[in-house]
Amino acid sequence: MPLYVLACFDKENALDLRMATREAHLAWARDQHGKIRMAGPMLSESDAMAGSLFFLEAENEAEVRAFNAEDPYTKAGLWDRVEIKRFRSTLGQPL
Repeated sequence: MPLYVLACFDKENALDLRMATREAHLAWARDQHGKIRMAGPMLSESDAMAGSLFFLEAENEAEVRAFNAEDPYTKAGLWDRVEIKRFRSTLGQPL
């Protein structure tokens, strides 16, 4: 199944919103069996959470967009912007 990178960048000064929604986001993410290959927060220069990065297995970009639409962070309006790209692992440990 194809791999995709889903990069979600927080709005400026949105750490409080992120933290208020974090438990719902993590509970939702734990329930995404087989879709998430790797995920975690992107960090600012000061090591504060500033976005989320997912490596996902999905049939197509529409499936990734639907996945993102269900994320509690998305529903809370946390993201400033979202980028989706196909990904092919060529070096390191395969995902």
